Amino acid sequence: MRISRVETFVLGTPWRDLTFVRVHTDDGLTGVGETRMLGHTEALRGYLAEAVPRHVVGSDPFDIESLVQRMKRGDYGRAGEIVMSGIGCVEMACWDIVGKALGQPVWRLLGGKVRERIKAYANGWYTVEREPAEFQAAARRVVERGYRALKFDPFGPGQWELSAPERRRSIDLVAAVRDAVGPDVEILVEMHGRFAPSEAVRIARSLAQFDPGWLEEPVPPENLKALAKVAGQVDLPIATGERIHDRAEFRELFELQAADVIQPDIGHLGGIAETRKLAATAETHFVLVAPHNVGGPVLTAANLHLAATTPNFKIQEHFNDFADEHVREAAPGLPAVVDGYFPLPEAPGLGVELNTDFIAEHPFRAAPFDLYAEDWQFRGTKNTRNRRGT
Repeated sequence: MRISRVETFVLGTPWRDLTFVRVHTDDGLTGVGETRMLGHTEALRGYLAEAVPRHVVGSDPFDIESLVQRMKRGDYGRAGEIVMSGIGCVEMACWDIVGKALGQPVWRLLGGKVRERIKAYANGWYTVEREPAEFQAAARRVVERGYRALKFDPFGPGQWELSAPERRRSIDLVAAVRDAVGPDVEILVEMHGRFAPSEAVRIARSLAQFDPGWLEEPVPPENLKALAKVAGQVDLPIATGERIHDRAEFRELFELQAADVIQPDIGHLGGIAETRKLAATAETHFVLVAPHNVGGPVLTAANLHLAATTPNFKIQEHFNDFADEHVREAAPGLPAVVDGYFPLPEAPGLGVELNTDFIAEHPFRAAPFDLYAEDWQFRGTKNTRNRRGT
């Protein structure tokens, strides 16, 4: 069996474009993969146009390790977000092909399950005004849908340091969410790398009373010693890792003991096997894994197969019950969240197939997403809502 060609498709939404690949083999089997780029979709497509004929076509899809090494090392230049994302979506498509060829779900090929279901947390649910009552009502809707964990960024367009009124406003939003969901639902506070270390510590100490499950990316991701400084001064778990695109770059993070939870993105880290290797290294440092996932159904499916087999897995991010719910139709087959958990996928491969007609109906939009803009939390929907009078 050899890979004969690779197709690329992009689905657009008001704030994110989802890139899918379909890898074909000469015996008729196909596999699907996905990644989500912010502002670099055309660059990714350009990379794949060069890399596929050079490294992918003619490969045996069972030889996943060899393919990844060629794509990562064979062009000599250091692989960054774009290259690792291209590798990621092709790599997971190969796992899909292998699973289909053997008639097994991918998690069985990775060593088998260590859990019967996969805990999920909701994101993308707070597309509302930054007012306590609005966040409170939105959080209640998440719990009503069965989720037992949810994540949010209450800090508006904040950067480096908040004014006293903005700091109080942000803390009030966290208080409102905790009040809405009660003491037993996990709340996860996202900081999006906004703050200087001193400000992150100051905010963290104010939030401790609400018992967040973690503080995510309290400082910009480029300086891990700054992150370690924050971790050493607060009593809350620290999570980070979505903007690290090579597992070797996690080495310093582990050495500094700067994070309690890592959040690799399968679609940006080179795929399922690369992320599994990272998770095994994290396990030796007693660090939990909670993969970052702002993707659609294919990327979510890949995450579920990884989670099923990872002993130090914590929880899985999921957007598509609240943000752009329609994107689920791009690849039917993903199991639904029930009482806050995904069931294990049981179909061969990843368990999903692309609906290219649906994707064509939602074309690439070069969607902008600026976390430092007012009302960014609406994720491109606010003007649409206003036009509709809602």
